[in-house]
Amino acid sequence: MPDAPDAVPGFRPDQLTGFRIGVTSDRRSADLIEALERRGAVVTHAPTLKITNAHLDEPVIADTRAIIAAKPDVLLATTAYGIRRWFEVADTAGLGHELTEALESTAILVRGPKARGGIRAAGLNDAGMSPQETTESLVGMVLDEYPTGLTIAVQMHGFLDAAQLDRLRDVHADVLTVAPYRWTPPEQNDDRVRRLIEAVCAAQLDCVTFTSAPAVNALFHGAEEMGMLDQLVDALRGPVVAAAVGPVTAAPLIAAGIEPIQPERFRMGALIRLVCEHLEQNRIQRVTTRHGVLELRGTVVDLPAGRIPLAPTALVLLRALVAANGSVVTRDFLAGLLPGTPDEHAVEVSMSRLRQLLKTPGLIATVVKRGYRLDV
Repeated sequence: MPDAPDAVPGFRPDQLTGFRIGVTSDRRSADLIEALERRGAVVTHAPTLKITNAHLDEPVIADTRAIIAAKPDVLLATTAYGIRRWFEVADTAGLGHELTEALESTAILVRGPKARGGIRAAGLNDAGMSPQETTESLVGMVLDEYPTGLTIAVQMHGFLDAAQLDRLRDVHADVLTVAPYRWTPPEQNDDRVRRLIEAVCAAQLDCVTFTSAPAVNALFHGAEEMGMLDQLVDALRGPVVAAAVGPVTAAPLIAAGIEPIQPERFRMGALIRLVCEHLEQNRIQRVTTRHGVLELRGTVVDLPAGRIPLAPTALVLLRALVAANGSVVTRDFLAGLLPGTPDEHAVEVSMSRLRQLLKTPGLIATVVKRGYRLDV
């Protein structure tokens, strides 16, 4: 049974207030988005890949007939969704009972607990699970534990590395595949991925969540096409947290020099808990000033006067002052943070607006001919 998103010790509806989180997944994205928003986050949804059922059922049916006829020695079940979709197509074609019968004597190996659940929902039992919940380790089980020359069936998922099929074909007599669905890029008129990339590069998000390795690669590809791959990677190495559901998803991030946070249990509920804990523990900046504690969390600031949402310009200025922790921040430095080509007057106007917004006279001190600092 999947984790209940709200079954979190100490759940609070304001856990993620002020934080902006990007979601790159397609399937089950609604559950993830709802769980984050219920905790106060502002969510940007940009599925980098979409799950698409096979355009025509005929190829799936033809592959199913071949697998029924072959009665494979081993079946590799890679995803719960793929198994469910496969049996739905088989049932619609009147082949469901034959498929179940053909697989009753088959050694079914599953990639992870979700695939195991899909197999059991189909009325079958598995003979084992891959040790690392990866396709590579699943193929490794077959090569290590079964004799050569067998007939192997593989339920393909949306992005199955052809090299894994080649490993099987090198030692087994027949390798059959069925692909109930595939992953496709967004429509050309869907600019959400572009806007997500721009937001990450501008540090306008605090965290981006990933639930599949292909989604990571698709985001990198989109950034590369925009000429922004280096900026994207730099942002995910620094101000923007990358959160991966598990080691398979994390692999392309790590290969790019990004260190994502990962839950100990590779489940969505655990990912949500980890994001909450990490942002609260590591991405809230606190400064004790002469006017009380200032707490900057995402796009809001907590002061004795209350919680205040910040517009982008105000947020940029306050972040710089908080990071300096009472040291002087020069006008030139602040001008470089503002969009366009601002001068000292623009900085003064923006700083005046920030002071009015914070409603705490004296909190931001002017240092004549130099700049500004927090009154700590």
